[in-house]
Amino acid sequence: MAIHIFCTSCKTSNGLNAKKCSKCGLSFGRDRKYRVCVSLKGNRVTRVVDNLTIARETEAAVKGDMIRGELDINHHKVKSVLKLDDVWKRFLEWAKVNKEKSWMTDEFFYRKHLAPRFGSKPLDGVSSFDLERMKAEMKRATTPQGKLGYSDATIRHVLVLIGHLYKKAREWKLYSGEIPTASVKKPKLDNKVTEFLSAEEMERLLKVLAEWPCRETASFVLIGLFTGLRKSEIRKLRWEHLDLERKTLTVVDPKGRETTTIPINDQAVAIFREIPVVSEYVIPGPDGGIKKTFRDPWYRIREAAGLPAHIRFHGTRHNFASWLVSSGVDLYTVSKLLNHRDVKTSTRYSHLSDDALRRAANLAGEVLTQRPGGQPVSLPEPLKATF
Repeated sequence: MAIHIFCTSCKTSNGLNAKKCSKCGLSFGRDRKYRVCVSLKGNRVTRVVDNLTIARETEAAVKGDMIRGELDINHHKVKSVLKLDDVWKRFLEWAKVNKEKSWMTDEFFYRKHLAPRFGSKPLDGVSSFDLERMKAEMKRATTPQGKLGYSDATIRHVLVLIGHLYKKAREWKLYSGEIPTASVKKPKLDNKVTEFLSAEEMERLLKVLAEWPCRETASFVLIGLFTGLRKSEIRKLRWEHLDLERKTLTVVDPKGRETTTIPINDQAVAIFREIPVVSEYVIPGPDGGIKKTFRDPWYRIREAAGLPAHIRFHGTRHNFASWLVSSGVDLYTVSKLLNHRDVKTSTRYSHLSDDALRRAANLAGEVLTQRPGGQPVSLPEPLKATF
């Protein structure tokens, strides 16, 4: 058995310490490939993979297949042993129908994290130890954004996804073995984090948006700030959903799953009136269709405004709610404006209502100690000292 650096130019093998190909001189960069060669009883199987970690896993998997007789060595074809990729293909077809809002996210995470590690493995070839090792590798890896380590939310999503694949395989009578995620601890998430901008941060952000060269991008953020809509809701927003005369906006197929119409403020109306109509979508993508993503534009605006790195675009929604609650608006009303399915979701903002409650309590004290004409009420001796 052996692992070599594979030259994609002349198809030759080179030692793991080689900097360039010994035959054609091609330099090996970070995107180097690896050739895995496994020999058993005079028979040889080779595979080419993308990185050294996967090469070592492939080497062990192929050897195991050969020993168990699951690999047809004479023709180098795998017998009909169900692989994770096989389940994924079935799952993706199911997800496109039943998970219309999140199947693309599942597809990204499977392609990025699961397929390279486990896609070619049989279902019973993935152990809980393999998943624990994946967790450790993801914590040490550098993300595409240059951060050290993937977030707990990403790691949890990947683990939940592979667990779903195994559960569906059992549900569809394709697999009857153990589910490796059963004994793997998933990171716990604090989903009640509330991102709230101070008055100074809000002022800086609005100033940056007023001067931002791409007005479409600035309008996207302003809509979030003054309506509290989710990013996905803004991306899907069509002109037909707006009634600027009545100052209403219809949120179609939101996360709460029920289409609803909400009132919008004068500032939001002014923002919508300034946006040119170039598509059926209010903020369309480059092709005039639905906008695919808004991650990088938000990063640039956030940096220009000097906002903390932890503030996500979703923070505009939290900020909308937080300012309302801090100004004395009740949680039920805020819940309706945010289109929360359950008013309990809005209780994350309850701590922000303390000042409003205190103002109300003080007002009650003032009202209760005065007659309708403004004359003070005669108070018992124990209470006089407090007023």
